[in-house]
Amino acid sequence: MDISKLEQLTNLSAGYKVYLYDCDGTLADNMGAHKETYIKVAADKGQVIEGDIIDELAGWPVINVIQEINKKYGTNFDPQEFKDQKYKIFLEEYIEHTLPVVHVVDHLKAHAGKVRIGVVSGSGRIAVEKTLRVLGIDDLVEVIVCAGETEQGKPFPDPFLKAAALLAVAPEDCLVFEDGEAGTIAAEAAGMKWIRIDQL
Repeated sequence: MDISKLEQLTNLSAGYKVYLYDCDGTLADNMGAHKETYIKVAADKGQVIEGDIIDELAGWPVINVIQEINKKYGTNFDPQEFKDQKYKIFLEEYIEHTLPVVHVVDHLKAHAGKVRIGVVSGSGRIAVEKTLRVLGIDDLVEVIVCAGETEQGKPFPDPFLKAAALLAVAPEDCLVFEDGEAGTIAAEAAGMKWIRIDQL
């Protein structure tokens, strides 16, 4: 009999003092919504973009994703303006319908109070805090590090190192839960072990 994804996560995550979860695609089943909002804003500006670039850059700060879209498509979107429009659509039309990635949210809930918990995301703070509220886990998270709150975002180690510093723990005591390569590269660079929740 296959053991459940929650059991796998529980077995793999034993022995750490801190769990650091990515938000989008890891706790929240919302990558499709994020992809749709990028495509929608680009379309409003007269440019058709494919969703594959969003998948490839999962975990990157939004500003950096827009810069890569500009490179790939030869567009000159203003990254800040595009980001503002993207978040407006996401917050108005999508966020209230966010569903959990059940085994990851259940894992967080099962360990709250036993292990210290942080969320490290490439999204903006307003969206992350609201997502955690919609998922009903905002009060279980001790620290949140979001896009723009460190000098560099994922795939650089800065966001994970900041979370460890805020919790006053050593990086090697932290375990990272991710669904994208940018996050696992960042975790390794920070000296942290990681689990790809989408590969269980």
